[in-house]
Amino acid sequence: MLSVQNLAGGYGKDPVVQHISFEVKKGEILGILGPNGSGKSTLLKIISGILPKQAGTVEIDGQDDSVYSQKQFAQKVAVLPQLHAHAFSHSVKETVSLGRYPHQSGLFSTWSKEDERAVQEAMAYTGVTKYEHTPIEILSGGEQQRVFVAQALAQEAPILLLDEPTNHLDIAHQQQLLDTVRSHAIEKGVTVVSVFHDINLAALYCDRLLLMEKGRIAMIGSPLDVVKDSMISGVYEARVKTQPHPELPKPQMTLLPDTMEEMKPFTVTKEQFKVSSKHVSLSADQPLKTLSSAVHNAGMGWYRAFVNRHVDANYNCDDVQAENASYLEREGFHLTETVGMMTAVTTEHVEIEEFEGVFGSVIIAVTAGVGNAVDVSKTLTRDQEQRIGTINTWVIVNGRLPDEAFIQAMITATEAKTKALQDETILDPLTGTIATGTSTDSLLVAATQRGEWLPYAGPITPLGKLVGHGVYECTVRAIRAYKKAKGWTV
Repeated sequence: MLSVQNLAGGYGKDPVVQHISFEVKKGEILGILGPNGSGKSTLLKIISGILPKQAGTVEIDGQDDSVYSQKQFAQKVAVLPQLHAHAFSHSVKETVSLGRYPHQSGLFSTWSKEDERAVQEAMAYTGVTKYEHTPIEILSGGEQQRVFVAQALAQEAPILLLDEPTNHLDIAHQQQLLDTVRSHAIEKGVTVVSVFHDINLAALYCDRLLLMEKGRIAMIGSPLDVVKDSMISGVYEARVKTQPHPELPKPQMTLLPDTMEEMKPFTVTKEQFKVSSKHVSLSADQPLKTLSSAVHNAGMGWYRAFVNRHVDANYNCDDVQAENASYLEREGFHLTETVGMMTAVTTEHVEIEEFEGVFGSVIIAVTAGVGNAVDVSKTLTRDQEQRIGTINTWVIVNGRLPDEAFIQAMITATEAKTKALQDETILDPLTGTIATGTSTDSLLVAATQRGEWLPYAGPITPLGKLVGHGVYECTVRAIRAYKKAKGWTV
């Protein structure tokens, strides 16, 4: 639908953009990214005819753009510029109706039912119908932006060029507007080319991204191909980290500030743990990067308080998360800063030990009871009701870990726990075979993200060796303490 080949142009003799080539298919959204001054808006202005080409071609429906009259071009291409000038006072509906000009034989002299439908649809899509009789100049910047987007949509051109369409919009209206543009592309086959300032929004809504650097294409491809740490860091000259979107197969980018105040060294020590009959807790001086299978704030995040709460073995609650959150609040823990676990084990029997390595230290905390031990290889046919977990393991690392090391540490810790159960001859009471854990064990790995860089945590790495040894030792001790409390033979 739109083909750009070897395009060059700008404001003077020296082209701002040069050697730009790409094609955008019907129903596709192409996002243009790049730092300030990279030529994003200039490129869009050349394509739309606002600025002249110095070289190259722009083809629409297989024909060079020069064959179209101004009105014919406007029937093919709708443009939303970055800045809008409105010297005369118009109502919102009148402003949106200007988008129908390319379809008129005279200035609104042939206004039709089709024109009215297009205007009403465009206002409804962008949420400005309630302002249709309001003078546009008294609207906020964000409201005006939505009106001009409606004007472009009312034009009903098969190609839509947008220059930072989410300018001045709050996040709700950004979502509404881009959802509208996306639905237009899919349902009506509109070809969309849009300049974005926000990399994350572009990655979410675009099929492909064109990343510009100093007037040229640095990269063009899918969001997963373009939004990479090395690519974005190199072009924008900023430290970034990309990660998957929580619900969509799209990348999202986080800026990494170079603020020295954020990097003050600190460590966690065994003395910071507190043990009572109600819970085991740790309050760190600063948040730790954490990966866990906890009841409260599971997954990856940054937390400074950790709680392993004792509950009765017969604990039963319809909403465990809500009840546990209420407990944490009553005990004075800030919900957004706290990871919370639950165990039926007597918390005074927790085993906490600090293990020193060449890189620093690891602190292990384990509560272990084996009354509901399970052999994971034999669970397919069992129908025993799930009960509160009895082996909860914390691994606190004084060091810096990448995401993969968190996962490796969890694997290493689980292997060490299973070995401890084997050596202590803990059996699944239903099958009589060696147990591998209990029915609802929880595991947490947290790191200060200060000190030595620890890229791996497998069992033969310096960190993995310490994790494996420490979890094994503390689990064995915790199991023996449980056996002794129950009067079992140790």
